[in-house]
Amino acid sequence: MKTPKPKNTAHPPNFIGNIIAEDLRANKYDGRVHTRFPPEPNGYLHIGHAKSICLNFGLAAENGGLCNLRFDDTNPSKEELEYVESIMEDVRWLGFDWGDRLFYASDYFEQLYEHAVQLIKDGKAYVCELSTREIREYRGALTEPGKDSPYRTRSIEENLDLFERMRAGEFEDGSHVLRAKIDMASPNLNMRDPVIYRILRAEHHRTGNKWCIYPMYDFTHCLSDSIEGITHSICTLEFEDHRPLYDWFLYELKLYHPQQIEFARLNLSYTVMSKRMLLELVDQGYVNGWDDPRMPTISGLRRRGYTPESIRDFCQRIGVAKRDSMVDIALLEHSVREDLNKRAPRVMGVLRPLRVVIDNYPEDQVEELDALNNPENPSMGSRKVPFSRLLYIEGDDFLEDPPKKFFRLAPRREVRLRYAYFIKCVGVVKDEQTGEVVELHCTIDPETRGGWAPDGRKVKATLHWVSAAHSIEAEVRLYDHLFLRANPSDEREGGDFKRYLNPNSLETLTSCRVEPGLKGATPGSRYQFERLGYFCVDSVDSSDEALVFNRTVTLRDTWAKIKKAENR
Repeated sequence: MKTPKPKNTAHPPNFIGNIIAEDLRANKYDGRVHTRFPPEPNGYLHIGHAKSICLNFGLAAENGGLCNLRFDDTNPSKEELEYVESIMEDVRWLGFDWGDRLFYASDYFEQLYEHAVQLIKDGKAYVCELSTREIREYRGALTEPGKDSPYRTRSIEENLDLFERMRAGEFEDGSHVLRAKIDMASPNLNMRDPVIYRILRAEHHRTGNKWCIYPMYDFTHCLSDSIEGITHSICTLEFEDHRPLYDWFLYELKLYHPQQIEFARLNLSYTVMSKRMLLELVDQGYVNGWDDPRMPTISGLRRRGYTPESIRDFCQRIGVAKRDSMVDIALLEHSVREDLNKRAPRVMGVLRPLRVVIDNYPEDQVEELDALNNPENPSMGSRKVPFSRLLYIEGDDFLEDPPKKFFRLAPRREVRLRYAYFIKCVGVVKDEQTGEVVELHCTIDPETRGGWAPDGRKVKATLHWVSAAHSIEAEVRLYDHLFLRANPSDEREGGDFKRYLNPNSLETLTSCRVEPGLKGATPGSRYQFERLGYFCVDSVDSSDEALVFNRTVTLRDTWAKIKKAENR
């Protein structure tokens, strides 16, 4: 199945786009634009990766170029085929297609090895036997230069022999590494003889046990870009200090040289964006897997009901910057509300049902009332909803002794039932032991069919409802922010980020009632429950026998309120 081409992928003007435009004017790289998205297959993609995906594929598309999908699979101890498959699914779901340009760093293992051998022959690399701790100690600090390894002066012949024996598996893991010979006094710590290769006996998901040495990221990344003919290697800001090393490898090896450009990564409030932290949440059972709808992963957002269009819109809105900043999660919620407002059918669902008896309505009568599928999109038409003597309304929509500004149903008060009638409460039934209201007795005005009074009288509230006999039971999961603190991973605060987990991030309601038209609803389909929010049929747990909905987002648009306050 061919992936549909996404619409509206163009980014507002930004400094990376300006660099590319200038390169095109200067005919740099022969007028080509070729980018890549290079994830490590050691976890699921999150919303921060979505920003990078949209940027890399988007800039290529805007400039008539190409974008590769390349897996940086150089650490088999943490990589799994499951992650590879999930990443490809997420990129496709977002609306992007890499065509025939799917690559793996492991495709280049032999070439990378030969390039490392060339550095040794040129006197630019050596085999070191210092331990990891000793290498760290010899490295020095920002305020003091490092010390040369005692193995730095080995002959080229000895280094070639040792490196070949590393590949042959003669040495134990961690006993030998290959290091670049650059400058142990460099003010940039990344240039102080960084490790290029380490010994690691772990089965690789593609190459099996063929290799027991694996290249490091900094060495692999620039050479893979060069091999693939990438023009603009777009990275997040933490790689800015690594750019001199990127350039050094390509210069010393006299290879085709792409340009590395860094941009600020996405930081989103009330969540964490570190793969390590997300993996910790999964492995320690704080969430129900990578696709838990509370997670900022693309699979979690998809399961929660977010659309690819809303995520691409969000990535456009936040733009591309040179400095890190925190983006309010309310903006992401605003993007999905705007998208679902246009496309999601309206239905009625009651989350906390309260039984209502219409005393002046015949017991055996059922009416089919007309209801709009989406007032924002008349082309979506209308549907029929059954009305009968026994109904359910939302428990929160009734108070026996209401405060002054409560306009919903109360004793002797009249309100409107959506698409139905004006209704008045004439009696209340309570549980004898708890005093809880368990049933209301009401009357309707038959002249108000459709929800409007011919005499022009007004009511102050409109309630949603379902017919008791015709509605179907559903489980509804109400999701909130995963963390109570806007920046739970702020290292300046110290301590464990998990202490800020929201204990009420998930509330499960098991006796909800929804319109009969939702029976057999397709997993992944999205709806607006009138007055309650946007909901999605769960793609994992929902079935014909047990309907499960996830709340995507509430109707309340906090971002709109934030912007309104800012403009005052």
